[in-house]
Amino acid sequence: MNFKPLALAFCLLGTLPAAAQQPDPKAILEGARMSATLTKLDEGLSGNLRKGNQKTPVTLFLKGQDIQFQFSDNKESWRIFHMRIGDETFNLFEIINGKTLKLPPEKLVAPIAGTDLTYEDLALRFFYWPNPKFDGQEDVGGQPCYKIRVDKPAGVAGHYQVVYVWVHVKFGAFMRIRGHDKKGGLIKEFQVEDIMQVAKDVWTLRKMQVATHDPATGRRISITDVTFDSPKKAGPRGLH
Repeated sequence: MNFKPLALAFCLLGTLPAAAQQPDPKAILEGARMSATLTKLDEGLSGNLRKGNQKTPVTLFLKGQDIQFQFSDNKESWRIFHMRIGDETFNLFEIINGKTLKLPPEKLVAPIAGTDLTYEDLALRFFYWPNPKFDGQEDVGGQPCYKIRVDKPAGVAGHYQVVYVWVHVKFGAFMRIRGHDKKGGLIKEFQVEDIMQVAKDVWTLRKMQVATHDPATGRRISITDVTFDSPKKAGPRGLH
């Protein structure tokens, strides 16, 4: 993984947290979120979710707190969803035959096309939780990272109670995410494996592995690989 161009990208975007004895966890998490959601670009990401022999095409249009994605669980039709995210709200809509239908909160934790990703995961909902906490510094794959803890706000729907995010100290990109239940058991782990350049000064995710765990034992149950191609000029359909 080539991190040198990535450092330049984050410096130019102004998303790198300033060096300090006590790093600001809010600034660190916001910088990682901007990278993950391509806030600076007017393009969409197309790729695949692969679990075993099953491959699910997916397209994302990421606009800060308005995220739309489409996936196809067969060769003929696409399902279109729109997520509107706030600090303490998370609204999920499905667009069917031109009509926008709001889905119930429990839909957030449903698997997408039988993969290890839920709707909550695909939107990185936990990046928007308020009051993140700095939890020290650890290496991930030999790379120095800030460890940030975010706790789910009271009354908010979702599968995770506590989420830890590891963000590269120098480059500002998230490297690992672990979601836990209320007893501290590990539910899901996201591990970044590769990144790509999507504009002159912007880099984002190319490949990530998402693993589901048994929270009682910590044993890994299943894995989904997430890969994206270079962004394409396109715009979302439906809600605006």
